[in-house]
Amino acid sequence: MPKVILQGFILIPDSELDLVRDELETHTRLTLEEPGCMTFEVVENLDNPCRFDVHEEFVDEPAFQHHQERVAASRWGQVTVNVERHYTVSYEPLGPH
Repeated sequence: MPKVILQGFILIPDSELDLVRDELETHTRLTLEEPGCMTFEVVENLDNPCRFDVHEEFVDEPAFQHHQERVAASRWGQVTVNVERHYTVSYEPLGPH
């Protein structure tokens, strides 16, 4: 089963920027603790503070779907309800172990 890679960025309304920044550390920690999470990075763009670049990798589709479901029901999901998401999702074979 191929790994799932999500890449892109989110755009945060200026009025919600502090709230999203405050919640990001917890969201990152909880995501990295998920079974099947290989990589998770959300980094504020240096040129545009309302843009956060996103890179995620999960071992397979079930792990990725679990993440999506957890996020939808989480505090992060509530805090980012007005965030504009620009992602691509791709699938790549896992390398040799």
